[in-house]
Amino acid sequence: MTLRYLIASLAICLTAHAPAVMSAYPEKPIRIVVPWAAGGSTDALARAVAQRMSESMGQPVVVENRAGASGRIGAEAVAKAAPDGYTLGVIELAHTVAPAVFRQMPYDLLRDFTPVSLLGESPLVLFADSTRYRPGEAQRFLADARKQGKPLQLATSGNGTISHLAAKMFEAQAGVPIDAVPYRGSAPALTDVSAQLVAGHFATLASGSSLLGAGKITALMVTGPARIPALPNVPTAAEAKLPSLQISQWWAIVAPARTPSTVVSKLGDEVRAALANPQTKARLDSQGIDLKASSPAQLGDRLRGEVDRWAALVKQAGIQPE
Repeated sequence: MTLRYLIASLAICLTAHAPAVMSAYPEKPIRIVVPWAAGGSTDALARAVAQRMSESMGQPVVVENRAGASGRIGAEAVAKAAPDGYTLGVIELAHTVAPAVFRQMPYDLLRDFTPVSLLGESPLVLFADSTRYRPGEAQRFLADARKQGKPLQLATSGNGTISHLAAKMFEAQAGVPIDAVPYRGSAPALTDVSAQLVAGHFATLASGSSLLGAGKITALMVTGPARIPALPNVPTAAEAKLPSLQISQWWAIVAPARTPSTVVSKLGDEVRAALANPQTKARLDSQGIDLKASSPAQLGDRLRGEVDRWAALVKQAGIQPE
């Protein structure tokens, strides 16, 4: 047998087996790490997408909540996982803010992750105690805050999170001193809002939908450019005389750096199919989440742009790194 024949035979074997190797993924369950407590908007979005991916991929896609450190614990778990397509993570606006507000980071957002796809966007809602305020009473909330003679306690999901930034923007524009009270996520924060332990909390409609539906909290205003169809009687921040309070949450799905491109491509296709599913859209549209997919390259560009943007905004807001 000649050397040329051996090389040709090997090439044929490799070519014949290549499709089988590619088609074998996934061969076991996939986990999606959510860096917040269960019950919030990130958790709701991840579970909706995971359910559809499980059905189409033929393997369980499970959500694992790894809360703490303003989302950094969960993100670190993804960054340090094997780059084999079996560990994914949901990141959001807070993760692009973190490099500007924390001196020590356990990972590099732009280096240690492979972008897969954007998931969606949503404005924030200022929630308050329903026994004291009716829907849309942002002006009354502001008046009460200005005359109480002490800092207004607003719950946040931790330093550098979107709720913390919204609280600081509210403080600057409303002229009301804020006492930011950190929690491990919006779910426990809103529970304390309903118990009147804190005055309010900025979160997505998805995060507050359960307590809002139960009548335990109320929505005062939204931070987007227009009212949310699900909350037609709730004004925008601009309508509440806070025109610069424009801030929206967004979510994306990533894999560890060096995940094979073929796996990333398949995952991207699966995520886009999940987001396009009519039942998924109906489930999340009702919670104020505008589903949006992207290519890995588009998400990578967005992450770089957001990191630069929030570095400048954090500096303007006077938030000191810790």
